[in-house]
Amino acid sequence: MVKQTEVLALIPARGGSKGIPRKNLRDFAGAPLIAYSIAAAKQAERVTRVIVSTDDPEIADVARAWGAEVPFMRPAQFAQDDSTDLPVFEHALEWLEQNENYMPDIVIQLRPTSPVRPIGLLDQAVELLLEHPEVDCVRGVVPSVQNPFKMWQIDSEGRLTQLLEVAGLREPYNAPRQALPQTYWQTGHIDAIRSNTILAKHSLTGDIILPLLIDPLYTVDIDTPDDFLISAKLISDPRIKAVDPLKNRRPFPERISYLVMDFDGVLTDDKVYVDQDGRETVRCSRSDGFGIALLKEKSSIQAMILSRETNPVVTARAKKLDIEVFQSVLNKDLALKSLIEERNLKPEEIIYIGNDLNDLVVLPLVGYFVCPADAHPQVLRQADLVLNHLGGKGAVRELVEKILEKQSNQENL
Repeated sequence: MVKQTEVLALIPARGGSKGIPRKNLRDFAGAPLIAYSIAAAKQAERVTRVIVSTDDPEIADVARAWGAEVPFMRPAQFAQDDSTDLPVFEHALEWLEQNENYMPDIVIQLRPTSPVRPIGLLDQAVELLLEHPEVDCVRGVVPSVQNPFKMWQIDSEGRLTQLLEVAGLREPYNAPRQALPQTYWQTGHIDAIRSNTILAKHSLTGDIILPLLIDPLYTVDIDTPDDFLISAKLISDPRIKAVDPLKNRRPFPERISYLVMDFDGVLTDDKVYVDQDGRETVRCSRSDGFGIALLKEKSSIQAMILSRETNPVVTARAKKLDIEVFQSVLNKDLALKSLIEERNLKPEEIIYIGNDLNDLVVLPLVGYFVCPADAHPQVLRQADLVLNHLGGKGAVRELVEKILEKQSNQENL
């Protein structure tokens, strides 16, 4: 039998960050920044183990929640502002060997600050390293945006001096770009390194390094708060085929006992009408109302409204639909947890439909999370199902029809 190549994906994520506090836990397009590196490692066919090296208990908990191991906590001396990467990797490998008798053949470094990775990138790096046994490391690079041969230094007397020279070219800084050597910038997307390069050569690259060229479209290096907002837009760019931790949506439940609905933006079009006396009214869809009637008629599924809205119109609409209602709910997660405990409900049998940020707190508490087509962008990214209809304009009817169709298919099996 051929021994499987052990490939460890190691994600360094310390807790301290002066530039962006708690950077590795910050939201990036709907998921914690660190989740993107974990997802890239877990989706790679060649990776056999995924570990996060951190000094921070909260990062450790989040990493485990997204599927990584955290078998040890990083010592404080390796988690300072001026700490380099090599001791972090040496510590990880030495700990694993001493405590688990485990030593990978290849270590992949995934920096959380380069979250937008092409699908299949990690497997490409491993394959390239295995094809060249003489190579110490494979490093991801992109073409340089600015050519360093046109860069300068300022000397002690305040004068410009050229940074680099080109053999046979007297003034490279005055030469056309085409006449200069092509240069590349290393990214944090991927480094695939042999373990003995780290432990025997005490290096994260070694002497022989092969490039893995990455499309510049994927170039992301998060150093400032603005980088989060600008780079997050790449995830929705149709030209980008990146690993996305939120793409693994949960399947439609096999059994459903409860349908829990937000009110504004789900059973209404998220608009409010105010008259000269301050009275508020909303607009609901008769189609949605008929859908709820069908659900009650053709299934045993209980429908209810869980709303933050204080206006009595919520209760009035629930009475018209003859369904249960809880309104003026400030903390939907706490309210839903109480209902689950009091009624001994099975969370995996609950479908929730909501449209805004305050609905996301219930996502981990239910079996399936649905949103209308016009939900908040972060909700659209995280929902298990995005409906084709808008809130208050047939979204609930569409969901009910999907539920009844699923139920019918199961009965015909």
